[in-house]
Amino acid sequence: MAITADSSEQRVLPRTLAGATVLQIVTALRDSSQVRTTISAARALVQVGARAIVAGERGELVDELKSFGGEWLPLVSATINPTKLRANADALDQFLAAERVDIVHAKNAGAAWSALIATDRNGAHLITDLPDLPPKRMWLAAFYLGALSRGDRVISHSMFSARPMMERHRIPPERVSVVPRSIDLRRFNPLNVPPERVANLRQVWGIPHGVRIALVPGRIAPWNGHLVLAKAARILADEGMRGVTFVLVGDDRMHRRFARKFWKEAQAAGVDALCRMVGHHADMPACYAASDIVVVPYTSPPVYGRVVAEAQAMALPVVASSVGPLPENMMTPPRVADELRTGWEVAPGDPAELAKAIAAAVALDPDDHRAHAARARQFAEYMFSPNRAAAAMLEIYASLLETGD
Repeated sequence: MAITADSSEQRVLPRTLAGATVLQIVTALRDSSQVRTTISAARALVQVGARAIVAGERGELVDELKSFGGEWLPLVSATINPTKLRANADALDQFLAAERVDIVHAKNAGAAWSALIATDRNGAHLITDLPDLPPKRMWLAAFYLGALSRGDRVISHSMFSARPMMERHRIPPERVSVVPRSIDLRRFNPLNVPPERVANLRQVWGIPHGVRIALVPGRIAPWNGHLVLAKAARILADEGMRGVTFVLVGDDRMHRRFARKFWKEAQAAGVDALCRMVGHHADMPACYAASDIVVVPYTSPPVYGRVVAEAQAMALPVVASSVGPLPENMMTPPRVADELRTGWEVAPGDPAELAKAIAAAVALDPDDHRAHAARARQFAEYMFSPNRAAAAMLEIYASLLETGD
């Protein structure tokens, strides 16, 4: 039975996480970066004396959640059906009242829509996660995404992703927190890739001994900057760069016409011998480990841009276009001193600037390369680990309880 509006106004919430009850709502407890972060946050909550509940459909991580004292609440929230959303709101209303939940963290639009109603009735705090969506899709889904904008705190994986929602729904900046999307730092770790996997991959790609690899991850598509790369390769060849092969790893079948166009452009520029188009590869850690630098020449903003995070986790210098969320996930001047950089940021669509940055990355001497590699890995461990994301979540939870906002 739901508590009344009068009683919710009289309720006194805890001022610290110790003794608080936090409900996180995900689509399903299946293995993903979002759910890994959710589990990490639940574990940290239990460790500080809070009660941690995760709602969602059953998945393989339910047992892990329960193993450290977390609780699972079965809930189907990934829906835009108004009847189901209202039923979820009523069920959450009763659950929040009965279990005296202090904070609800809704991580999809359906969950936010239902949780908004339930928290309004119960006086609990609501935190929402903004999805990583292209701006056009955000506008089309404005009705359902609107609930995400009304949390006491709104979390986004990048300021680039948050900005359209902030403008559309007039969300004050002080209510928005940026917590970068986490990656699996055990999988993306150069120490965990056996040398034989690297040697086999170089052989399959036909890379001669001593030739360095500039890895270009991403689907072969017009917006990923491959034509700019071909022009940059021509500039580098004219300037005397030798012994570097550009390996394009990513799906090359969906946009076959563009893939053919790239090869024609590369042949016309006389750089086709410097390129390998190897298609999609499931073992991306080995692809990175076989490489010397990573080049991300996108001309349009990616939705995620995780390749920049993965490359730094694999201790590689990164050259990336300043589009979308990419610049937020690197350390580059003028935000940091040159000796602290983890990559090079270039203007999208500028082959001369791209060539200059690639030349700088390739020219690192062994000592500088080792220092750069260590810095990139350290930055990735700080920025993109599930534990770091979980710690950021707990700071947000604690700030809500401390201020009572």
